[in-house]
Amino acid sequence: MARQPAPFNLTVNDQLELESWLRMGTLSQNLVQRARILLLLNAGQSPKEVMESLDVSSPTVFKWRNRYVETGLEGLQDAPRPGQPRKLDKKKVKAILDDTVHKVPHGSTHWSIRLMAEHAGVTRWQVQQIWQAADLKPHRLKTFKISNDPDFAEKVFDVVGLYLNPPDNALVLSVDEKTQIQALDRTQPKLQLRPGQIERHTHDYKRHGTTSLYAAFNILNGEVIGRITQRHRAKEFLDFLRQIDRETPSEQDLHLILDNSSTHKTPGVKAWLEKHPRFKLHFTPTSASWLNAVEGWFGQLERRALYRGIFTSVGDLKAAIRRFIKVHNEKLAKPFRWHKSAESIMTSVTRAKLSAINNK
Repeated sequence: MARQPAPFNLTVNDQLELESWLRMGTLSQNLVQRARILLLLNAGQSPKEVMESLDVSSPTVFKWRNRYVETGLEGLQDAPRPGQPRKLDKKKVKAILDDTVHKVPHGSTHWSIRLMAEHAGVTRWQVQQIWQAADLKPHRLKTFKISNDPDFAEKVFDVVGLYLNPPDNALVLSVDEKTQIQALDRTQPKLQLRPGQIERHTHDYKRHGTTSLYAAFNILNGEVIGRITQRHRAKEFLDFLRQIDRETPSEQDLHLILDNSSTHKTPGVKAWLEKHPRFKLHFTPTSASWLNAVEGWFGQLERRALYRGIFTSVGDLKAAIRRFIKVHNEKLAKPFRWHKSAESIMTSVTRAKLSAINNK
């Protein structure tokens, strides 16, 4: 009997990082292929299925799988080539690093390898090695917002505690709404994928209306309860709570992780919750949607069912969302695993705050 490969799972942060790689237009095709291999393995595909999907060899799949297991994302970079490299003195290296951090190239917002090589009078390979050694990535840009919630620490420990140690005889549901989902139809028929031609569609589109989606992501098995609505008021949220109440075992407590939307705290909602004590609400800090597990599922919905979709009506859009939820629950759902402790999150936030203060 053939030996089954060991289970493979990416950390949440590494999965998000690899998915961001695929959205970058300047990333080398080698790294794109390696990212796709790991994401497909993480999605539950076997090495053989990954080989067939990406048309790569078995050694390639296992090479990058093992590299990631041994050294993380750093292992996906190419190993240094053999041979004696051309050397620069420390003064030149320091000048390149200082210019990278403190100067802006003329006519551009950031340095590229080519621009820095021309500016410093060195080779592109040398610039690449210097930046890699210093972990400088001028081409990368991330957005951030530090939460000013006075109860930030308390809420982080509360939510992370639910992820890492779910209560017995209870369900933990990550709940949020995705509003204003547009039914977009292209102005001309798409050009179908075929050998030698990527799929193409027009850059402009027709709008046929919008809809909203409430979703409750069960972290214990990854299944989703969804409710499509035309609006997103307290009334719709109450209807969704009633649906959750109907579709979950009545003997279990329900711990709902929510954001701080005003629709979650109206008198009508509070009155209903008092009559249904098995519902226990846990709120994420303000400006901290990354702490809500359902946001990752919304990202999957966007990439797999909405971004390239063509919808001639709101009805088409709603049908596509329902199909995705059905397929997800039947074939794709898996337990959610949170890996970062509350203490490490607080350390990162404190470091970010100090950095923001020092850069003022």
